[in-house]
Amino acid sequence: MTMKENKMVVGVMKLELRLPQAHSLKEKRGQLKRMLNQLKSSYNVSAAEVSNNDLWQDAVIGITLVGNETAFINSAMDQILNYVEGLDFGQLINQQIEIIHV
Repeated sequence: MTMKENKMVVGVMKLELRLPQAHSLKEKRGQLKRMLNQLKSSYNVSAAEVSNNDLWQDAVIGITLVGNETAFINSAMDQILNYVEGLDFGQLINQQIEIIHV
């Protein structure tokens, strides 16, 4: 009997957002909190604001997802990207996605 090699696939996504409707840090944080909670509950990911914390109309979001199939990670990342692009309170300025095989 041969041992099957276990593989871990990690999807990492960095999203830069412009939030023209946010007129204060409090408003920005409220919008981001709702979005991050929705991402976490809908897609079972880890997500957080990782940069531009003190700029009220810009945000950088980091999202990670772990699985054992590349196709699953790709599909989930595409769905997350579509969700974020469909938000009515912000614009997606830039995106970076990396899939790491461990």
